[in-house]
Amino acid sequence: MAITRQVLCLSAFLSLAHGRSEPLRYSVAEEGESGSVVANVAEDAGLAPAQLSARRARLASEDGRQHFRLERGTGRLVVAERLDREELCGQAATCTLPFELVLANPLQFLRVEVAVEDINDHAPIFPDEQVTFRILETSNPGSRFPLVGARDLDIGSNSIQAYSISPENEYFSVSFGGQSEDEKYVELVLEKPLDREEQVEMHFSLIAIDGSSPPRSGTTQIRIIVLDVNDNAPVFTKKVYVGKVLENMPEGSVVVSVVATDQDAGPNGNISYQFSQVVGQSDSAFLIDRASGEIKLTKALDFEVAEKYELTVQATDGGGLSAICKVLVEVVDVNDNAPELVVSSLSSPLPENALPGTVVALFAVRDRDSGANGRISCALEDQLSFSLHAAYKNYYELVTVSTLDREETARYILSVTAADAGSPPLTTTQTFTVDISDVNDNAPVFNQTSYTMYVHENNVPTVFVGAVNAVDADVGPNAKVIYSLVPAHPTEQPPCSCISVNSENGDVFVLQPLDYEQVKQIEVLVSASDAGSPPLSANVTVRLVVVDENDNAPLVLYPSQDSNPPSSELVPMSSEAGYLVTKVVAVDADSGQNSWLSYHLLRATDPGLFVVGAQSGEVRLRRPVMERDAVKQKLVVLVRDNGQPPMSATASLSALLLSDFSDVRLPHNSLAAEDEGDSLTMYLIISLVFVSLLFLTSMGAFVACKVCKRKELKGGHVLYGAGTLQGGVADAAAAGTLPHPYCYEISLTTGSGNSEFKFLKPILPSLPPQHCTMGRGTGNEQDFPRGPITMEDVALDKPGMLSAEQFNSLSFR
Repeated sequence: MAITRQVLCLSAFLSLAHGRSEPLRYSVAEEGESGSVVANVAEDAGLAPAQLSARRARLASEDGRQHFRLERGTGRLVVAERLDREELCGQAATCTLPFELVLANPLQFLRVEVAVEDINDHAPIFPDEQVTFRILETSNPGSRFPLVGARDLDIGSNSIQAYSISPENEYFSVSFGGQSEDEKYVELVLEKPLDREEQVEMHFSLIAIDGSSPPRSGTTQIRIIVLDVNDNAPVFTKKVYVGKVLENMPEGSVVVSVVATDQDAGPNGNISYQFSQVVGQSDSAFLIDRASGEIKLTKALDFEVAEKYELTVQATDGGGLSAICKVLVEVVDVNDNAPELVVSSLSSPLPENALPGTVVALFAVRDRDSGANGRISCALEDQLSFSLHAAYKNYYELVTVSTLDREETARYILSVTAADAGSPPLTTTQTFTVDISDVNDNAPVFNQTSYTMYVHENNVPTVFVGAVNAVDADVGPNAKVIYSLVPAHPTEQPPCSCISVNSENGDVFVLQPLDYEQVKQIEVLVSASDAGSPPLSANVTVRLVVVDENDNAPLVLYPSQDSNPPSSELVPMSSEAGYLVTKVVAVDADSGQNSWLSYHLLRATDPGLFVVGAQSGEVRLRRPVMERDAVKQKLVVLVRDNGQPPMSATASLSALLLSDFSDVRLPHNSLAAEDEGDSLTMYLIISLVFVSLLFLTSMGAFVACKVCKRKELKGGHVLYGAGTLQGGVADAAAAGTLPHPYCYEISLTTGSGNSEFKFLKPILPSLPPQHCTMGRGTGNEQDFPRGPITMEDVALDKPGMLSAEQFNSLSFR
């Protein structure tokens, strides 16, 4: 069905804070299909369609029913469901559906009223399919017989406009009139006297016609029974009876009593009462006493369902004559309905950085009662962060009044109480749960102001040394902490590459071995950043202390071990026990107990002559010096640290025992002679090797000659004992450089015809642990046992040559 649009009042749009003074009025025909366009609200309100979406435009009505729908994309107002004017407004002369167009940012209300226009969608309906009249045959022409008229739910021109009789007859006509709806009447008018003897009954149709085009009609059957004479019909004392009843009156309560009188006597004067059914309205809530005319309640009434009832009562006497009156029952409101809260919008969750004055919720209040019972006031219970503001008519908005902090309160439960002005007042409480959403307003916080971690030097790579921990009071990504190393100042170099921190859990690792002697501690700056946007961060200092390990041996500073020959300390022969000979000075690069040094006498020419201070390193005489003590004393001092395991170093030194410091040159000359002897010994060894090679060559030539002369050579063994080959070295022995005779062994073998001459190299026997005096030289040194070394002193099964050190250690005369 076509929908008409009519804008009755469209004034210039005013940008007010909460609404406009004049509503937008439209009209629409009932029974329109869902989706039918009513009007373009955006255009009439001066709004662009894009603004409707941006400002979250929506429709809100007091009863919560959505008869219409707003298309945000086009700004059109369309029908949301089929509209039935009779269902919405009954028989009211006008049917207007008011609602508000609510806009946010800023909050704004636009009052919209849509009038539902009636269409002829209902035909007249009589309450009874057949109506019977008993009319005396003596009734005079012009007598009127009232009828209960037909009911048409439409209004205006679509309601009943006329009545007619079909088929037409000469006895009756219909009269229809009245100034108002309540005064309208329908009567049968007797046009010609009846004659019972001629016709006992008559039948015809009464037709009610409305004013639409084409018209609709309703029909009821009229039955006329012609009676003998009963010349007085009942008469009501009032044409309209009005009764008032409280909506909470119990069942059986008397609403009103109707009274009719009949001047006839006998059975013709007995009156009975009954309801005439009214179309479209149920009278099941009422019951009439047929004899007394009392109208009583059969169930409780509800002012909010129906404010008044219209009843038709018919009084009939014993002769069949009747009269009709109307009864209006007005329901008086009592405070039996608590206020209702209809929430239009609720912003939850709400960001914690929302500014004061932010609208959290918008709701409407209503009370189905009337008068004082329907006046409502709202209150918010004990909340310092929120308040209630009256927005528009019966709308309220819940707004923030202070800044919010999710870390302090993550959820607010707000109770709004609506109370009416009845006696006693009725209340309704609506709970709003507002969750506060997190914003990144908290930086991570470390659980310590600084961290100290320890690692042993010479550590393995990627060793775990500790962890830092920071927490963020925010939630979700804003609370995810990421760790990293940062420079202490933006202009500084990148942090130490030997330290790494796990970005997920804050574990700290040392990536490479450290040396305590090079670096004793490292300070780095660890940053904890969250994953918010923008991210927030905090820094903490991590101090890595390197713990010393015993990885350095002591270093002897004095006496210097690099001098050659080593320096000698001079000790007077007259020295007593406790005399300070020298002091061994050593250092250890380690620290703590790893650097605690102790000194011990490891070896000495005469161990009983010297003692070393374990803590000081001082070398002192254990006893006085005696004449039999060797002039040159050699000592080896062991320096050991206190680590686990301990490490050590040795210090070699010598001491000269002198009777007079004026003879100090003598030992130095002897030492020089020893150096010259060492060089001479080297030359003698080279000469000896050369002579041996020459001898072997000669023997080889000799053997070759013998092989040529003999076919078989018998083996022999020639041994040259001590003194056999002394001719070649006699001069050297006389000079004192070769004190030992040399032994050579010649072996001749037989077998394959070859002969071999084997030269055994001179062998130096192992020295015994106790040395005896070999001879007194110029230096009075004690080195080896007295007498020459013979072949019996040499282990023949261990041939070898004298080393340079062994040879130099010998003293010859």
